[in-house]
Amino acid sequence: MTRPSVLVVDDDEGVRTIVCGRLAGEGYDSLQAADGESALALALERRPDLLIVDVAMPGMGGHELVRRLRQRSSVPVIFLSGRVEDADRIVGLKLGADDYVGKPFSPSELMARVEAVLRRTRGPASGGTPLRLGELELDPERREVRVKGRYVPLAPREFDLLAMLADKKGRVVTRDELVERFWGVEDGAEVSTRTVDQHVARLRRKLTTERRRVLTVKNSGYRLLWD
Repeated sequence: MTRPSVLVVDDDEGVRTIVCGRLAGEGYDSLQAADGESALALALERRPDLLIVDVAMPGMGGHELVRRLRQRSSVPVIFLSGRVEDADRIVGLKLGADDYVGKPFSPSELMARVEAVLRRTRGPASGGTPLRLGELELDPERREVRVKGRYVPLAPREFDLLAMLADKKGRVVTRDELVERFWGVEDGAEVSTRTVDQHVARLRRKLTTERRRVLTVKNSGYRLLWD
């Protein structure tokens, strides 16, 4: 089985050394970048399974890196930051990050969060051959979605929702199932089914001509219109 790869982006060499050493000990391959520019190029070339990104870096900071990355990839991201206020966390999560860890951090906690994010994002539809439904193409291996051949930038959780619906092959997936799968108790998050509806609404907007493939099943959940 291929070992998951993690790109660690931080201008502090000491932090990179600690994190990469711990990743190796936990069975992960690791890549390193000291700035946003080189990290963006490396992420697009090597396609790691996850990024750990420092928010405050000279030049292109972590937020700008993820903003640009989201235009071309839905790879999961964990932010590291000395800013732990709610407003900073909200900015990071709105950019499409999957988790937010404050500095100084516990390496053990960070590894637990890495494992949790990868467990969520490498779900049942991860791996395998691309799927085509009308003008919609879903590539589980690269975690990419295209409509009419045009890449559609999805946040990781939006991709996960679509992939889970695809994995069910047209069967109904309830809102409670989606909450449990992607916002489980391991996150310590209290999530309502309304949150699922909001994510699905954003997903539909991004799918443009294929948005009607994600069907609402009244008082239940969603299913993907299957050819």
